[in-house]
Amino acid sequence: MPPSFLSRIPFPRSSARMEGVDALRGVAMVWMTVFHFCFDLSHFGFWPQNFRADPFWTLQRTAIVGLFLFCAGLGQALAWHQGLGWERFFRRWSQIAGCALLVTAGSYLMFPRSFIHFGVLHGMAVMLIVARLTAGWGGWLWPAGAVAIAMPHLAAWALTQGPLTAWAAMFNGTALNWLGLISRKPFTEDYVPVLPWLGVMWWGLACGQWVLRNRLQWMARPLPRGLAPLSVLGRWSLRYYMLHQPVMIGVLMAVSWL
Repeated sequence: MPPSFLSRIPFPRSSARMEGVDALRGVAMVWMTVFHFCFDLSHFGFWPQNFRADPFWTLQRTAIVGLFLFCAGLGQALAWHQGLGWERFFRRWSQIAGCALLVTAGSYLMFPRSFIHFGVLHGMAVMLIVARLTAGWGGWLWPAGAVAIAMPHLAAWALTQGPLTAWAAMFNGTALNWLGLISRKPFTEDYVPVLPWLGVMWWGLACGQWVLRNRLQWMARPLPRGLAPLSVLGRWSLRYYMLHQPVMIGVLMAVSWL
């Protein structure tokens, strides 16, 4: 869908950020905070849990990451609708990429054997560029997202039982496992490969474009006053993401020491 078409849709400048999208992102941030706090409690021995295998935790993690990336797709639909240029895109992108490097460094200090080499921010940095380049696909984003989500399952079969078994070690290695075409998950504290998660972002982008074309009032509608804090949290999501874990870990370390 070309930007010139979307630019003809009436767009209320006072709601340019679309508070509903920010609030939805805020919901993801609150859920993530609760999840991480429980993880930290387990890590410091206050409440031992199996975050790697227990479906109660693994399914929550999948849902949180999915909601976060879906919101990122909605945000790209808004940026496309408003005709925001590459210069502004890369200003935001550079912040995400820089924070991803900080996450790698910080996780290496805390978990040297399972540090984060391609987590949610690393994945977002790659996926946002792909989403930006493919924003003009319009309705084709829906089947593209379905293919992206299915590809890791096909790859797992091909690398374990199918014709690509000889290539399994290469795709499972650190140099290529960021693609998500693996037969064995890497041992790391956070792993958000391009596939299947690009499919979720593509669906968020497609959904956002559809709403902006057909149901603009859904996004433009003012939020109830009680949800305003969620909108503020979603607006500052990157800063909050970078700060919340160091703060919680510091508090729990102090409690543990005391």
